[in-house]
Amino acid sequence: MKDANHKKIGSILCQKLVDAFEKRAIHGYYAETKEDALKLALGLIPEGSSVGYGGSMTLDEIGLKAALDNEKYNLIRRELAKDAEEMREKYIQIYASDVYITSANAVSEDGIIVNIDGNGNRVSAICYGPRKVVFIIGVNKIAKDLDAALLRARNVAAPINCARLSKNTPCQKTGSCMNCMSPDTICSQFLVTRCNRIPDRMHVIVVNEDLGY
Repeated sequence: MKDANHKKIGSILCQKLVDAFEKRAIHGYYAETKEDALKLALGLIPEGSSVGYGGSMTLDEIGLKAALDNEKYNLIRRELAKDAEEMREKYIQIYASDVYITSANAVSEDGIIVNIDGNGNRVSAICYGPRKVVFIIGVNKIAKDLDAALLRARNVAAPINCARLSKNTPCQKTGSCMNCMSPDTICSQFLVTRCNRIPDRMHVIVVNEDLGY
C-alpha cells in the first residue's frame, strides 16, 4: 500500500510539473514508467535525425541511446573520440545536430530546470545549437523550488557523479558540496533554464520513476 501511495503522489507531482512547463513555453509530457518514457522520446525524434547527447545515466536507464544506435538515426557517439581534438569535433557536430537528448540535475516544482557541467558542452547545447532538445527527468529530480533544486544539484547529483567518474574532488569524499576549485571539479558551469523562446525547441518527459542521480 505504501508503494502504491508513493506512486500516486509521484504521479500528481509529475503531472503538476508538466502543467508548469507549458506556462514556460516548454512542452511537457508525463510517463508512468521508463518504458513509456522511451516510447515518448522516440516519438519526438524523427527517423533520419542527427542526434547528440549529454552525459546522463537516465538515458542509459531507459534505453534511449541504445534504441537510437542503428541505421535509422545518425547518433553522434562522442565516446568513440580518440583524443581531445576529435572529442571537440564531435561536440561541434552535436551542437549542430537535429536533436539533443539529455536529463537534468534537478527541476523545481514550478518548472525551472537546473544543470551543472564541467566542460560546458552539455549546458551550451541545451541553451542553443541543436534544433530540438529532449529532456528525460525522473521524479527523484523534482525539488520544491529553485533554491532546493540548486541544492540538490550541488549536494546530491554532483558528489555521486564525481564518485562515478572517479574525480578527485572534496565532495567525492564528504558526500556534499565543498564549493571547491579543484581541477577535477564538474561544477564549472551552472545553467538555470526558466523558459524557452524558440518555438517547439524544448521538450521534457517527466517520469514517475527514480532515474539517474
